[in-house]
Amino acid sequence: MFKRRLRVLASLSALGASILPAIAAPAAPIAKFAPVPVVSIFRPLQANGSADDALASGRVVPGSYAMAPKASKHWRIAFLFPHLKDPYWVGCSYGVISEARRLGVAVDILPATGYDDLKGQLRQMDAAITAKYDAIVISPIGMTANNNSIAKARAAGIPVFELANDSRSDDLTIKVTTSLRNMGVEATRWMVRDAQQRGLKSVNIALLPGPMGAGWVKGEVDGTRIAAQEAAIPVNIIDIRYGDSDRQIQSQLAAQLLAKHGAKLDYLLGCTGCAPAAVQPIKAAGLKGKLRVVAYDLTDEIARLIRGGDIYAAADTKGVSQARVAINAAVNLLEGRGKDLPHTILVNLGLVDQQNYGSYPFDTSIAPDGYKAELSYDPARN
Repeated sequence: MFKRRLRVLASLSALGASILPAIAAPAAPIAKFAPVPVVSIFRPLQANGSADDALASGRVVPGSYAMAPKASKHWRIAFLFPHLKDPYWVGCSYGVISEARRLGVAVDILPATGYDDLKGQLRQMDAAITAKYDAIVISPIGMTANNNSIAKARAAGIPVFELANDSRSDDLTIKVTTSLRNMGVEATRWMVRDAQQRGLKSVNIALLPGPMGAGWVKGEVDGTRIAAQEAAIPVNIIDIRYGDSDRQIQSQLAAQLLAKHGAKLDYLLGCTGCAPAAVQPIKAAGLKGKLRVVAYDLTDEIARLIRGGDIYAAADTKGVSQARVAINAAVNLLEGRGKDLPHTILVNLGLVDQQNYGSYPFDTSIAPDGYKAELSYDPARN
């Protein structure tokens, strides 16, 4: 049912021509995506701050981001991803490539090999600058480690946008992300409500937030700490284990947590690559049901695990929507549309569990079933 629903949603979003050619009529006009609910944050605001710092210090304007009209020329835009090893970034690839087709612009996705490959991402930035792309969209590996590289692109006259992962660079044209702190808050608040429904008077939790130093990881942990302090029952963070979102690494970290703390734990909160990796070790330890997994973000795999009861809930940063907004923002800038540009655009968070699963708008968050990550699109060749 889940796979069928995603296929229907994909065709309704007018991307079916590339996914389900038998359904979409060749001559049918390409419909625009629905506007994406966002908050736009305008200067002045805290210097060298995170997106959450901007949310606290800037002028915040709630609204929605409408999809841009087709571009007047085949602009070339490079996207620098940290990797393509988990479904989150595959979903971002889908958002980028599908919108590039609609907009009529050329894109190349240049992934590093993981969060331990900062040098690789810096090389990709140098290559993008040398290739003289019209714009660069980066998902930084580090909060400050990419700053000099971003400044180098700006000095070369190339506007740089940020997608999903946050940084403290003031050389970015626009940040497109979510409140990374609030993703931790929302996941933890759901956990507290669930604990109260279970009759628990206090909870012991462990975190598998992802690689230390990544902006989204700090947001997850900070948000969990904030929600824990505000909770109506005591929330004890027993352990936090950091590591790359690689499945094998996260499975090992989960096994280590269980070996040390085991039956003490009531909940485990984990990132997109981390939460699914904990499912099998929890089953092997005989703790399924007693130790509940909550995810900080949503992927197609996590959605299936929620449906099956192996993961109980997930906050949702809406990766596909973020990618759509980022490429549209880049095209609008290149086309000279709009003058009062926001510093940051935050896509509104969602949250999915078994109660709202049947009505949840998955097409705003994850790629359609069967989608394989594409790394480039050029309207001149297609």
